[in-house]
Amino acid sequence: MRTFSAATHGPAPSWTVGDITVHRIDEVALPPATGPWLLPDATPEVVTAQDWLHPHFAGRDGILHLDSHSFAFVVSGLRVLVDTGIGNGKERANPAWHDLRTDFLERLTAAGFPPDSVDLVVLTHLHADHVGWNTRQVNGAWVPTFPNARYLTSRAEREFWAAYDMEEAREQMFRDSVVPVERAGLLSTVDVPPEGAEIAPGLRLAPTPGHTPGHVAVELTGQGGTALISGDCVHHPVQLAHPGVGACVDIDPQQSEATRRKLLGSLAGTDTLLLGTHFAPPTAGRVVSHGDAYRLAPVPAS
Repeated sequence: MRTFSAATHGPAPSWTVGDITVHRIDEVALPPATGPWLLPDATPEVVTAQDWLHPHFAGRDGILHLDSHSFAFVVSGLRVLVDTGIGNGKERANPAWHDLRTDFLERLTAAGFPPDSVDLVVLTHLHADHVGWNTRQVNGAWVPTFPNARYLTSRAEREFWAAYDMEEAREQMFRDSVVPVERAGLLSTVDVPPEGAEIAPGLRLAPTPGHTPGHVAVELTGQGGTALISGDCVHHPVQLAHPGVGACVDIDPQQSEATRRKLLGSLAGTDTLLLGTHFAPPTAGRVVSHGDAYRLAPVPAS
């Protein structure tokens, strides 16, 4: 059991996007071994060649810094949570995710989003480190953490996994973190066409397939500002410098790279704030051209 406490932490870091405040709800910093496993082509030589990654996103030794966190905000009167992290007490094959004990819900509540108040949970995709807090254990049963919320993912995502021959570890994740939400009638799916799907004014799902077939990024627009929450189409800022660096768990590596290149090209030189779902603090930034690729110009949280 890995136990973590936020007792020494202050308010949730946040960014202003027009008239929207986006809060980062921290769960846990991922261990150093995560980078070499997840992004094997991001070798220390590749990483250390990008001076701008140090000190926030990588060490001088080339080890990547990666986090697990969620984002919470209010848009069009909806109290929204994007992705739900790893979760507590979950049986997981990855030792970094197994049987965690974090105070994620206390952090979420302190940011002004107690679980009962959440209206919408957007799941960028159905991987274990993005759906864990969908449920919590009550009297030995897994029940929805956000009982008044609509949980939402793309139809292509849910249909892909419904037809997939899952290994036991993934079956376990669906049993404890997806199926209970479905049985409670809280999970909805939405078609996400190439131009994206508007969920509410100022909230849009953008198709970003490759990591999984139905993966989406989340775009939010306030008065005079736009932000994009990456999900796992970009795991780490090193992929801005090397968009060809993919994750070992990408379902379609070629599509994942094509999606990443298209997305980064569309963001480069704009004022859109990129919020990385696994980016270590400062977590957010603007994509700028750098050589024949890109880098992240950090925008620290307030």
